[in-house]
Amino acid sequence: MLTSIRPHRDDVLLAVCGLLGGLLLWRLGLHTQGGRPFSAPWIALIPLTVMAAMELLRRSAPRTALAFGALALIADQFTRGSLATVLMFTDVMYAAVLYGTPAAARRLPVATLLVTVASTIGFLAWFRRPEALLIGVVTGLVTFVPAITGVSVRNHRAAAEAARLAADQTARLAELDRTQAVVAERARMARELHDMVANHLSAVAIHSTAALSIDDPETSRRALGVIRENSVEGLAEMRRLIGLLREGGEGGAPAAAPTLAALDALVEQANTNAASSGLTCTLEDTRATGSDPLPTPVELAAYRIVQESLTNALKHAAPGPVVVRLGRTGELLTVEVTSVFGERPGPTAPGSGAGLVGMRERVALLGGTIEAGPGPAADGTRIWRVRAELPVWERKVRE
Repeated sequence: MLTSIRPHRDDVLLAVCGLLGGLLLWRLGLHTQGGRPFSAPWIALIPLTVMAAMELLRRSAPRTALAFGALALIADQFTRGSLATVLMFTDVMYAAVLYGTPAAARRLPVATLLVTVASTIGFLAWFRRPEALLIGVVTGLVTFVPAITGVSVRNHRAAAEAARLAADQTARLAELDRTQAVVAERARMARELHDMVANHLSAVAIHSTAALSIDDPETSRRALGVIRENSVEGLAEMRRLIGLLREGGEGGAPAAAPTLAALDALVEQANTNAASSGLTCTLEDTRATGSDPLPTPVELAAYRIVQESLTNALKHAAPGPVVVRLGRTGELLTVEVTSVFGERPGPTAPGSGAGLVGMRERVALLGGTIEAGPGPAADGTRIWRVRAELPVWERKVRE
């Protein structure tokens, strides 16, 4: 508590300067009035000292400082008076509005205005001379003007604090947006990198394992051919991804994103990669000929879903057909990939589950739905089915 009421160093400086200034005026015999009931010069030092003491409380206890300061000012009117006492009271009034409660800041200007008007009318009616108006002017300068000044400074400080808080909040929101954008971009890059490279690396892993495990020159030659083809295509995909990251640089625009028109080539490549695993990949596109083009995000998501599903089939599916079906019903694009569910002979590639996570993220960003898991087929066999439904209109994607 003692620390909270310790005078501010600026208040101490004002009190000391006011007291020394008043003592200097008193020593020089400069007073504001004469012919008062207490005309002894030294009596004017009492209100001066009290007012200087109130300057010490102007910031820590503004209400107390104003109350005792007003009493000291009134007492000063019964002495020969000191200009320093009056000037220090104006500062105490200003501080009471600036550092006081919001209620005090609202009431003091109104109260000082009423006092100014009342004193002007009262002295004018008493003296019945125009010079009496000067008393009202002086009263306003001593009380009302400092109060109005305090209100103005307080409002400016409040506005500055509100602006600072708004700027801090904006900065925090901007930082949150930046963080979310970075996280979203990292997730997007992870999906792109996995979807573009996993297919080729899976084929490389499976065929290199086959080449090492089967001592047959022709098999090894075919495996090396597949490995080389997938390596070249994987490098091309990596270059495209690097081009996307460098978009806008001196290297020029990156290659366009893959679309559903490239599914034939993707399925053909999957057949080449899966020939040694007993898989047969086919594409069934039931969409109407000449249908409206799809938004780029929808085309890219559908392509990546098919690509990742074929990669998973190459890693895990039992020998048999792998069917890719495309369909469109109203405002929904349907993508379905089925493969035989079960154990398979020969080399396999380990999976991490990142592909399914990436597919779900892509579908969620577009506002669609996806299902992935084992189930029965029409002929009674068990199959692994991936089925996604994607909105085909870009306005649906944005919602």
